[in-house]
Amino acid sequence: MAKNERLEIKKARLKLYLKAEIAILSGQSYEIEGLKLTRANLKEVQSMISRLEADVSRMSGKQRPRTRFIVPRDEF
Repeated sequence: MAKNERLEIKKARLKLYLKAEIAILSGQSYEIEGLKLTRANLKEVQSMISRLEADVSRMSGKQRPRTRFIVPRDEF
């Protein structure tokens, strides 16, 4: 699978997870014809959103480079 194709799949999944988050926030559980249904776990959905956002950012080259600090130490 090509990098662009994987990126587009991640973007599509991110959109779906964002829609799921909105659905969860608008009502965690509901009832249809006496059957009570509960939506997905909000914490898990938000965790996946963060992960997908990071993946999309990294794959599209929009992530800031990491800054590393080196602390010299004298050892005797």
